[in-house]
Amino acid sequence: MGILALVFYTASSNHPIFKAIYRFVPLVLLCYFLPALLNTFGLIPGADSQLYFVASRYLLPTSLVLLTLSIDLKSVLKLGPKALIMFLTGTSGIILGGPVALYLVALVYPGVLGGVGAEETWRGLATIAGSWIGGSANQTAMLEVFGASPILFSQMIAVDVIVANLWMAFLLYWAGKPELPDRLLKADTSAITSLKEKVEKYQLSIMKIPSLSDTMTILGLGFLVTGISHFFGNAIAGYIGEHYPGLKPYSLDSGFFWLVVLATTGGLVLSFTGARKLEGVGASRMGSVLLYVLVATIGMQMDLKAVLDNPVFFLVGFIWMIFHILFMSVVAFLIKAPFFYVAIGSQANVGGAASAPIVASAFHPALAPVGVLLAVLGYGVGTYGAYICGILLRLAFGN
Repeated sequence: MGILALVFYTASSNHPIFKAIYRFVPLVLLCYFLPALLNTFGLIPGADSQLYFVASRYLLPTSLVLLTLSIDLKSVLKLGPKALIMFLTGTSGIILGGPVALYLVALVYPGVLGGVGAEETWRGLATIAGSWIGGSANQTAMLEVFGASPILFSQMIAVDVIVANLWMAFLLYWAGKPELPDRLLKADTSAITSLKEKVEKYQLSIMKIPSLSDTMTILGLGFLVTGISHFFGNAIAGYIGEHYPGLKPYSLDSGFFWLVVLATTGGLVLSFTGARKLEGVGASRMGSVLLYVLVATIGMQMDLKAVLDNPVFFLVGFIWMIFHILFMSVVAFLIKAPFFYVAIGSQANVGGAASAPIVASAFHPALAPVGVLLAVLGYGVGTYGAYICGILLRLAFGN
Protein backbone atom coordinates (compact mmCIF):
# COMPACT_ATOMS: atom_id res chain seq x y z
CA MET A 1 0.00 0.00 0.00
CA GLY A 2 2.95 2.26 0.66
CA ILE A 3 4.25 1.65 -2.86
CA LEU A 4 0.81 2.27 -4.34
CA ALA A 5 0.49 5.52 -2.38
CA LEU A 6 3.94 6.65 -3.51
CA VAL A 7 3.19 5.93 -7.16
CA PHE A 8 -0.19 7.67 -7.16
CA TYR A 9 1.13 10.65 -5.19
CA THR A 10 4.03 11.21 -7.56
CA ALA A 11 1.82 10.62 -10.61
CA SER A 12 -0.44 13.49 -9.53
CA SER A 13 2.50 15.77 -8.70
CA ASN A 14 3.29 18.85 -10.79
CA HIS A 15 7.03 18.40 -10.28
CA PRO A 16 8.76 18.41 -13.69
CA ILE A 17 10.75 15.23 -12.94
CA PHE A 18 7.63 13.24 -12.10
CA LYS A 19 5.78 14.70 -15.07
CA ALA A 20 8.62 13.57 -17.33
CA ILE A 21 8.63 10.06 -15.83
CA TYR A 22 4.88 9.52 -16.13
CA ARG A 23 4.82 10.89 -19.64
CA PHE A 24 6.59 7.67 -20.67
CA VAL A 25 5.83 5.19 -17.87
CA PRO A 26 2.19 4.39 -16.97
CA LEU A 27 1.63 4.43 -13.22
CA VAL A 28 0.07 0.95 -13.26
CA LEU A 29 3.35 -0.41 -14.60
CA LEU A 30 5.24 0.98 -11.60
CA CYS A 31 2.61 -0.46 -9.24
CA TYR A 32 3.51 -3.79 -10.81
CA PHE A 33 7.27 -3.58 -11.21
CA LEU A 34 8.38 -1.92 -7.96
CA PRO A 35 7.16 -4.86 -5.82
CA ALA A 36 8.79 -7.18 -8.40
CA LEU A 37 12.13 -5.45 -7.88
CA LEU A 38 11.79 -5.71 -4.10
CA ASN A 39 11.15 -9.44 -4.45
CA THR A 40 13.93 -9.95 -7.01
CA PHE A 41 16.55 -8.40 -4.71
CA GLY A 42 15.30 -10.28 -1.65
CA LEU A 43 13.93 -7.27 0.23
CA ILE A 44 10.52 -8.93 0.58
CA PRO A 45 9.64 -12.67 0.58
CA GLY A 46 7.04 -12.62 -2.19
CA ALA A 47 6.83 -16.39 -2.52
CA ASP A 48 6.20 -16.84 1.21
CA SER A 49 3.56 -14.13 1.49
CA GLN A 50 -0.16 -14.88 1.53
CA LEU A 51 -0.99 -11.42 0.16
CA TYR A 52 -1.55 -12.64 -3.39
CA PHE A 53 -3.90 -15.38 -2.17
CA VAL A 54 -5.93 -12.90 -0.13
CA ALA A 55 -5.99 -10.35 -2.95
CA SER A 56 -7.01 -12.87 -5.62
CA ARG A 57 -9.64 -14.68 -3.51
CA TYR A 58 -11.19 -11.72 -1.67
CA LEU A 59 -10.18 -8.36 -3.14
CA LEU A 60 -10.47 -9.43 -6.80
CA PRO A 61 -14.07 -10.73 -6.61
CA THR A 62 -15.11 -7.72 -4.52
CA SER A 63 -13.49 -5.47 -7.11
CA LEU A 64 -15.39 -7.24 -9.88
CA VAL A 65 -18.67 -6.65 -8.06
CA LEU A 66 -17.96 -2.94 -7.62
CA LEU A 67 -16.69 -2.45 -11.18
CA THR A 68 -19.76 -4.13 -12.69
CA LEU A 69 -22.33 -2.29 -10.54
CA SER A 70 -22.72 0.50 -13.07
CA ILE A 71 -22.07 -1.48 -16.22
CA ASP A 72 -24.41 -1.07 -19.16
CA LEU A 73 -24.67 -4.70 -20.21
CA LYS A 74 -26.48 -3.91 -23.45
CA SER A 75 -23.65 -1.58 -24.49
CA VAL A 76 -21.05 -4.23 -23.63
CA LEU A 77 -22.85 -6.75 -25.85
CA LYS A 78 -22.86 -4.17 -28.65
CA LEU A 79 -19.06 -4.35 -28.73
CA GLY A 80 -19.64 -7.17 -31.20
CA PRO A 81 -17.92 -10.46 -32.08
CA LYS A 82 -14.40 -9.09 -32.57
CA ALA A 83 -13.52 -9.59 -28.89
CA LEU A 84 -14.46 -13.29 -29.13
CA ILE A 85 -12.56 -13.67 -32.43
CA MET A 86 -9.41 -12.21 -30.87
CA PHE A 87 -9.76 -14.46 -27.82
CA LEU A 88 -9.97 -17.60 -30.00
CA THR A 89 -7.08 -16.27 -32.10
CA GLY A 90 -5.04 -15.94 -28.92
CA THR A 91 -5.90 -19.54 -28.00
CA SER A 92 -4.82 -20.75 -31.45
CA GLY A 93 -1.58 -18.77 -31.14
CA ILE A 94 -0.72 -20.58 -27.92
CA ILE A 95 -1.57 -24.02 -29.36
CA LEU A 96 0.58 -23.54 -32.47
CA GLY A 97 3.27 -21.39 -30.85
CA GLY A 98 4.58 -24.10 -28.50
CA PRO A 99 5.70 -26.55 -31.20
CA VAL A 100 7.01 -23.70 -33.40
CA ALA A 101 9.09 -22.19 -30.57
CA LEU A 102 10.59 -25.52 -29.53
CA TYR A 103 11.43 -26.35 -33.16
CA LEU A 104 13.20 -23.02 -33.73
CA VAL A 105 15.24 -23.25 -30.52
CA ALA A 106 16.15 -26.88 -31.29
CA LEU A 107 17.64 -25.79 -34.61
CA VAL A 108 20.20 -23.70 -32.71
CA TYR A 109 20.44 -25.70 -29.50
CA PRO A 110 19.49 -29.38 -30.06
CA GLY A 111 20.18 -30.08 -26.38
CA VAL A 112 16.83 -28.50 -25.50
CA LEU A 113 15.20 -31.72 -26.73
CA GLY A 114 17.21 -33.78 -24.24
CA GLY A 115 15.71 -35.67 -21.35
CA VAL A 116 14.20 -39.10 -20.99
CA GLY A 117 10.71 -40.05 -19.87
CA ALA A 118 9.26 -37.50 -17.46
CA GLU A 119 12.21 -35.16 -18.13
CA GLU A 120 11.34 -34.62 -21.81
CA THR A 121 11.02 -30.90 -22.49
CA TRP A 122 7.75 -31.17 -24.43
CA ARG A 123 6.00 -32.56 -21.34
CA GLY A 124 6.86 -29.44 -19.37
CA LEU A 125 5.83 -27.14 -22.22
CA ALA A 126 2.40 -28.80 -22.27
CA THR A 127 1.85 -27.57 -18.70
CA ILE A 128 2.67 -24.01 -19.79
CA ALA A 129 0.04 -24.35 -22.52
CA GLY A 130 -2.46 -25.30 -19.82
CA SER A 131 -1.61 -22.20 -17.82
CA TRP A 132 -1.58 -19.84 -20.81
CA ILE A 133 -4.96 -20.97 -22.13
CA GLY A 134 -6.96 -21.79 -19.03
CA GLY A 135 -5.11 -21.19 -15.79
CA SER A 136 -3.59 -23.08 -12.89
CA ALA A 137 -6.34 -25.72 -12.81
CA ASN A 138 -5.76 -26.53 -16.48
CA GLN A 139 -1.99 -26.48 -15.90
CA THR A 140 -2.37 -29.08 -13.16
CA ALA A 141 -4.55 -31.18 -15.48
CA MET A 142 -1.81 -31.14 -18.15
CA LEU A 143 0.75 -32.15 -15.52
CA GLU A 144 -1.34 -35.20 -14.74
CA VAL A 145 -2.03 -36.03 -18.40
CA PHE A 146 1.51 -35.69 -19.76
CA GLY A 147 3.50 -36.55 -16.61
CA ALA A 148 6.30 -33.99 -16.42
CA SER A 149 8.73 -34.57 -13.56
CA PRO A 150 8.52 -32.30 -10.46
CA ILE A 151 11.90 -30.70 -11.28
CA LEU A 152 10.93 -30.00 -14.91
CA PHE A 153 7.54 -28.70 -13.80
CA SER A 154 9.10 -26.24 -11.34
CA GLN A 155 11.37 -24.93 -14.11
CA MET A 156 8.40 -24.48 -16.42
CA ILE A 157 6.48 -22.59 -13.73
CA ALA A 158 9.34 -20.06 -13.66
CA VAL A 159 9.12 -19.68 -17.46
CA ASP A 160 5.34 -19.38 -17.25
CA VAL A 161 5.35 -16.69 -14.57
CA ILE A 162 8.19 -14.53 -15.92
CA VAL A 163 7.20 -14.54 -19.60
CA ALA A 164 3.49 -14.07 -18.89
CA ASN A 165 4.11 -11.23 -16.45
CA LEU A 166 6.51 -9.42 -18.79
CA TRP A 167 3.86 -9.59 -21.51
CA MET A 168 1.29 -8.27 -19.06
CA ALA A 169 3.64 -5.39 -18.22
CA PHE A 170 3.86 -4.57 -21.95
CA LEU A 171 0.06 -4.57 -22.23
CA LEU A 172 -0.30 -2.31 -19.18
CA TYR A 173 2.17 0.12 -20.74
CA TRP A 174 0.29 0.42 -24.02
CA ALA A 175 -3.14 0.36 -22.35
CA GLY A 176 -2.36 3.91 -21.25
CA LYS A 177 -1.64 5.02 -24.81
CA PRO A 178 -3.60 2.75 -27.20
CA GLU A 179 -3.76 5.35 -29.97
CA LEU A 180 -0.54 4.20 -31.67
CA PRO A 181 -1.39 0.45 -31.75
CA ASP A 182 -4.91 1.30 -32.93
CA ARG A 183 -3.49 3.46 -35.71
CA LEU A 184 -1.12 0.68 -36.80
CA LEU A 185 -3.98 -1.84 -36.79
CA LYS A 186 -6.27 0.64 -38.62
CA ALA A 187 -8.82 -0.24 -35.97
CA ASP A 188 -12.41 0.88 -35.59
CA THR A 189 -12.67 1.94 -31.94
CA SER A 190 -16.09 3.62 -32.15
CA ALA A 191 -17.94 0.99 -30.09
CA ILE A 192 -15.40 1.13 -27.26
CA THR A 193 -15.32 4.93 -27.27
CA SER A 194 -19.13 5.05 -27.20
CA LEU A 195 -19.25 2.70 -24.20
CA LYS A 196 -16.66 4.71 -22.26
CA GLU A 197 -18.44 7.98 -22.98
CA LYS A 198 -21.80 6.56 -21.96
CA VAL A 199 -20.42 5.28 -18.64
CA GLU A 200 -18.62 8.54 -17.92
CA LYS A 201 -21.79 10.53 -18.68
CA TYR A 202 -23.79 8.34 -16.31
CA GLN A 203 -21.15 8.67 -13.59
CA LEU A 204 -21.25 12.48 -13.83
CA SER A 205 -25.04 12.50 -13.65
CA ILE A 206 -25.16 10.70 -10.29
CA MET A 207 -21.88 11.84 -8.70
CA LYS A 208 -21.89 13.29 -5.17
CA ILE A 209 -19.51 13.58 -2.23
CA PRO A 210 -19.55 10.20 -0.43
CA SER A 211 -20.31 9.99 3.27
CA LEU A 212 -18.88 7.37 5.63
CA SER A 213 -22.20 5.56 5.34
CA ASP A 214 -21.87 5.47 1.54
CA THR A 215 -18.33 4.07 1.68
CA MET A 216 -19.31 1.40 4.23
CA THR A 217 -22.30 0.46 2.08
CA ILE A 218 -20.12 0.09 -1.01
CA LEU A 219 -17.53 -2.10 0.72
CA GLY A 220 -20.15 -4.03 2.69
CA LEU A 221 -22.12 -4.87 -0.43
CA GLY A 222 -19.01 -5.86 -2.38
CA PHE A 223 -17.62 -8.14 0.32
CA LEU A 224 -21.06 -9.57 1.08
CA VAL A 225 -21.44 -10.71 -2.53
CA THR A 226 -17.89 -12.09 -2.38
CA GLY A 227 -18.70 -14.04 0.79
CA ILE A 228 -21.85 -15.48 -0.76
CA SER A 229 -19.88 -16.34 -3.90
CA HIS A 230 -17.29 -18.19 -1.79
CA PHE A 231 -20.01 -20.15 0.01
CA PHE A 232 -21.89 -21.27 -3.07
CA GLY A 233 -18.80 -21.49 -5.26
CA ASN A 234 -17.08 -23.98 -2.97
CA ALA A 235 -20.31 -25.95 -2.57
CA ILE A 236 -20.91 -26.15 -6.33
CA ALA A 237 -17.27 -27.05 -7.07
CA GLY A 238 -17.25 -29.76 -4.39
CA TYR A 239 -20.53 -31.24 -5.60
CA ILE A 240 -19.38 -31.36 -9.23
CA GLY A 241 -16.00 -32.82 -8.26
CA GLU A 242 -17.68 -35.60 -6.27
CA HIS A 243 -20.66 -36.44 -8.47
CA TYR A 244 -19.63 -35.36 -11.95
CA PRO A 245 -15.87 -36.01 -12.32
CA GLY A 246 -16.30 -35.98 -16.09
CA LEU A 247 -16.74 -32.20 -15.91
CA LYS A 248 -13.24 -31.65 -14.49
CA PRO A 249 -11.75 -30.94 -17.96
CA TYR A 250 -13.97 -27.84 -18.01
CA SER A 251 -12.52 -26.67 -14.65
CA LEU A 252 -16.04 -26.83 -13.24
CA ASP A 253 -14.68 -28.42 -10.07
CA SER A 254 -12.57 -25.30 -9.38
CA GLY A 255 -13.75 -23.12 -6.51
CA PHE A 256 -11.92 -20.11 -7.97
CA PHE A 257 -13.76 -20.53 -11.27
CA TRP A 258 -17.14 -20.38 -9.55
CA LEU A 259 -15.99 -17.56 -7.28
CA VAL A 260 -15.21 -15.33 -10.28
CA VAL A 261 -18.37 -16.34 -12.15
CA LEU A 262 -20.69 -15.79 -9.18
CA ALA A 263 -19.09 -12.50 -8.10
CA THR A 264 -19.32 -11.10 -11.64
CA THR A 265 -22.89 -12.36 -11.96
CA GLY A 266 -23.74 -10.74 -8.62
CA GLY A 267 -22.39 -7.41 -9.83
CA LEU A 268 -24.31 -7.67 -13.11
CA VAL A 269 -27.57 -8.49 -11.26
CA LEU A 270 -27.06 -5.51 -8.94
CA SER A 271 -26.51 -3.25 -11.98
CA PHE A 272 -30.24 -3.65 -12.72
CA THR A 273 -31.20 -2.47 -9.22
CA GLY A 274 -30.96 0.73 -7.21
CA ALA A 275 -27.47 -0.38 -6.12
CA ARG A 276 -26.30 0.97 -9.48
CA LYS A 277 -26.47 4.48 -8.02
CA LEU A 278 -23.61 3.61 -5.66
CA GLU A 279 -21.40 4.46 -8.62
CA GLY A 280 -22.17 8.09 -7.83
CA VAL A 281 -20.39 7.80 -4.49
CA GLY A 282 -17.36 5.91 -5.76
CA ALA A 283 -18.16 2.21 -6.24
CA SER A 284 -15.84 1.77 -9.22
CA ARG A 285 -13.16 3.89 -7.53
CA MET A 286 -13.16 1.54 -4.54
CA GLY A 287 -13.12 -1.41 -6.95
CA SER A 288 -10.07 0.08 -8.65
CA VAL A 289 -8.29 0.43 -5.29
CA LEU A 290 -8.76 -3.28 -4.61
CA LEU A 291 -7.64 -4.13 -8.14
CA TYR A 292 -4.42 -2.10 -7.76
CA VAL A 293 -3.63 -4.00 -4.56
CA LEU A 294 -3.92 -7.19 -6.63
CA VAL A 295 -1.57 -5.68 -9.23
CA ALA A 296 1.05 -5.07 -6.55
CA THR A 297 0.72 -8.58 -5.10
CA ILE A 298 1.11 -10.11 -8.58
CA GLY A 299 4.31 -8.11 -8.93
CA MET A 300 5.49 -9.53 -5.61
CA GLN A 301 5.53 -13.02 -7.15
CA MET A 302 8.05 -12.10 -9.86
CA ASP A 303 11.72 -12.97 -9.54
CA LEU A 304 13.46 -11.43 -12.53
CA LYS A 305 16.70 -13.30 -11.74
CA ALA A 306 14.96 -16.61 -12.52
CA VAL A 307 15.62 -15.94 -16.20
CA LEU A 308 19.28 -16.81 -15.58
CA ASP A 309 18.50 -20.26 -14.15
CA ASN A 310 17.30 -21.93 -17.38
CA PRO A 311 17.95 -19.50 -20.24
CA VAL A 312 17.16 -22.04 -22.98
CA PHE A 313 13.71 -22.74 -21.58
CA PHE A 314 13.10 -19.02 -21.29
CA LEU A 315 14.15 -18.58 -24.91
CA VAL A 316 11.47 -21.10 -25.89
CA GLY A 317 8.96 -19.23 -23.75
CA PHE A 318 9.80 -15.84 -25.24
CA ILE A 319 9.62 -17.12 -28.84
CA TRP A 320 6.33 -18.84 -28.00
CA MET A 321 4.87 -15.59 -26.69
CA ILE A 322 6.17 -13.62 -29.69
CA PHE A 323 4.45 -16.09 -32.04
CA HIS A 324 1.21 -15.67 -30.05
CA ILE A 325 1.51 -11.86 -30.30
CA LEU A 326 2.30 -11.83 -34.03
CA PHE A 327 -0.53 -14.26 -34.76
CA MET A 328 -3.00 -12.04 -32.92
CA SER A 329 -1.64 -8.87 -34.54
CA VAL A 330 -2.11 -10.22 -38.07
CA VAL A 331 -5.71 -11.24 -37.40
CA ALA A 332 -6.41 -7.93 -35.64
CA PHE A 333 -5.10 -6.06 -38.67
CA LEU A 334 -7.24 -8.12 -41.04
CA ILE A 335 -10.48 -7.53 -39.09
CA LYS A 336 -9.52 -4.00 -37.92
CA ALA A 337 -9.87 -5.00 -34.26
CA PRO A 338 -8.90 -2.35 -31.66
CA PHE A 339 -5.79 -2.94 -29.56
CA PHE A 340 -8.12 -3.35 -26.57
CA TYR A 341 -9.42 -6.59 -28.09
CA VAL A 342 -5.88 -7.79 -28.74
CA ALA A 343 -4.85 -7.07 -25.14
CA ILE A 344 -7.95 -8.63 -23.56
CA GLY A 345 -8.08 -11.57 -25.94
CA SER A 346 -4.47 -12.36 -25.09
CA GLN A 347 -4.66 -11.73 -21.36
CA ALA A 348 -7.88 -13.73 -20.98
CA ASN A 349 -5.81 -16.68 -22.24
CA VAL A 350 -2.39 -16.05 -20.73
CA GLY A 351 -3.38 -14.38 -17.47
CA GLY A 352 -6.89 -15.63 -16.82
CA ALA A 353 -9.46 -14.16 -14.47
CA ALA A 354 -6.87 -12.81 -12.03
CA SER A 355 -5.28 -10.40 -14.49
CA ALA A 356 -7.60 -9.92 -17.50
CA PRO A 357 -9.76 -7.44 -15.52
CA ILE A 358 -6.59 -5.53 -14.56
CA VAL A 359 -5.59 -5.04 -18.18
CA ALA A 360 -9.17 -4.23 -19.20
CA SER A 361 -9.59 -1.62 -16.45
CA ALA A 362 -6.25 -0.06 -17.46
CA PHE A 363 -8.06 0.98 -20.65
CA HIS A 364 -11.13 2.07 -18.67
CA PRO A 365 -12.83 0.74 -15.48
CA ALA A 366 -16.06 0.27 -17.45
CA LEU A 367 -14.32 -2.37 -19.61
CA ALA A 368 -13.28 -4.70 -16.75
CA PRO A 369 -16.31 -7.03 -17.20
CA VAL A 370 -15.23 -7.72 -20.80
CA GLY A 371 -11.96 -9.13 -19.47
CA VAL A 372 -13.81 -11.24 -16.91
CA LEU A 373 -16.25 -12.70 -19.43
CA LEU A 374 -13.48 -13.76 -21.81
CA ALA A 375 -11.31 -15.13 -18.98
CA VAL A 376 -14.19 -17.30 -17.82
CA LEU A 377 -14.47 -18.63 -21.36
CA GLY A 378 -10.76 -19.50 -21.12
CA TYR A 379 -11.49 -21.94 -18.32
CA GLY A 380 -13.85 -23.83 -20.61
CA VAL A 381 -11.54 -24.18 -23.61
CA GLY A 382 -8.27 -24.31 -21.65
CA THR A 383 -8.01 -28.04 -21.16
CA TYR A 384 -8.90 -28.83 -24.76
CA GLY A 385 -6.52 -26.26 -26.23
CA ALA A 386 -3.66 -27.27 -23.96
CA TYR A 387 -4.26 -30.96 -24.67
CA ILE A 388 -4.11 -30.32 -28.44
CA CYS A 389 -0.87 -28.37 -27.94
CA GLY A 390 0.57 -31.22 -25.85
CA ILE A 391 -0.34 -33.79 -28.53
CA LEU A 392 1.34 -31.66 -31.22
CA LEU A 393 4.47 -31.37 -29.05
CA ARG A 394 4.53 -35.13 -28.41
CA LEU A 395 4.06 -35.99 -32.11
CA ALA A 396 6.86 -33.63 -33.12
CA PHE A 397 9.36 -34.10 -30.30
CA GLY A 398 8.36 -37.16 -28.23
CA ASN A 399 10.75 -40.11 -27.95
